[in-house]
Amino acid sequence: MKRILITGGAGFVGSHLCERLLNEGNEVICLDNYFTGSKKNIEHLMDHRYFELVRHDVINPYMIEVDEIYNMACPASPVHYQYNPIKTIKTSVMGAINMLGLAKRVGAKILQASTSEVYGDPAVHPQPETYWGNVNPIGLRSCYDEGKRCAETLFMDYHIQNEVKIKIIRIFNTYGPNMNPNDGRVVSNFIVQALQGKDITIFGEGTQTRSFQYVDDLVEGTIRMMNSRDGFTGPVNIGNPVEFTMLELAENVIKLTNSKSKLVYMPLPQDDPLQRQPIIDLAKKELNGWEPKVHLEEGLKKTIGYFDDLLQNR
Repeated sequence: MKRILITGGAGFVGSHLCERLLNEGNEVICLDNYFTGSKKNIEHLMDHRYFELVRHDVINPYMIEVDEIYNMACPASPVHYQYNPIKTIKTSVMGAINMLGLAKRVGAKILQASTSEVYGDPAVHPQPETYWGNVNPIGLRSCYDEGKRCAETLFMDYHIQNEVKIKIIRIFNTYGPNMNPNDGRVVSNFIVQALQGKDITIFGEGTQTRSFQYVDDLVEGTIRMMNSRDGFTGPVNIGNPVEFTMLELAENVIKLTNSKSKLVYMPLPQDDPLQRQPIIDLAKKELNGWEPKVHLEEGLKKTIGYFDDLLQNR
């Protein structure tokens, strides 16, 4: 049994990670300030004898004895991270400093949940880990993009200077149950709009692409990264290399929900990437052949079921 701290543990991805690590026989401490996380995501774990829930903001130091730290805390959708951009970058940077300091003091291994947003609007397609990115440091998205880039820098510097055991993953678009229905991400937007019979909002011409990964595949890759060989720090892409346009996603959602929703087109937001697709050769090599297993239609069905229940029980 390992004692594991998960920051942002009541969030979309963090809640799935809490459940998986508990099921594997670990003691899990879930840390969250509920800015975007929700107790509903982890309430079914509350009676587990090895689960502990702590309300805390990673901007402030936290002291505890643990073996591993998964640093997942940060609003990840544009709606939420642009709501308070200063808070967003403080969460990424000060949160990383505080958790790295904790890892240094107690000798814990620590994993940083970074993002494909570090590549910005990529001039290289698809994106390997060696690509340095095309990011606007003063744009509307920069609080998140640059915050995560700085966090990666901090992780590497703590590793080089203080020999902290680190792991860095770059998460590509992920969807699944426990997503916030109002988070503004494309999958949740399309599903909620379709289930409510509203027009489905397409930004731009709908030809921009994303690579959609079901949350179970992300959790599997994340845990494999934490357990990977000592000499491998990453960063490593964790995402689905199958590329879809926004129009293809919308058509899938309409078909699976039997919706009569129509498509409406809106201007493309500032700095919104036109392409996003990971190269996952490094993950396959270092993470015991990891690659996504859940196809888009299968994952969408599960996610639609979640949102259907959520909307009916509001």
